[in-house]
Amino acid sequence: MTAPIQNISQALDAYKTAARGISDTVGPAETGGAQDDFAALVKGAIKEAVRIGERGEQASIAGVNGNADLSTVVTAVAEAELTLQTVVSVRDKVIEAYREIIRMPM
Repeated sequence: MTAPIQNISQALDAYKTAARGISDTVGPAETGGAQDDFAALVKGAIKEAVRIGERGEQASIAGVNGNADLSTVVTAVAEAELTLQTVVSVRDKVIEAYREIIRMPM
């Protein structure tokens, strides 16, 4: 039995490994761009999620120091919370999809 995926980088590595297996049967012109686009999309989304989290932290610190409006702090923290929930949900779906692929007969 395979070990469960512990983080998003393992899921991406598994995706790349599976894509390399597909590239043996499909020409390189048909797979290369899609792989790079998907990886860039995921990396960009993760970077944006980190930026939103950092903004929430900075707003919280400014609010504690009395340098920010309460509505600004609440909005930034709520946005960071929603982003974190979205990231966790997407991670769970990626892991679920990977497990489905692993269970497929060869």
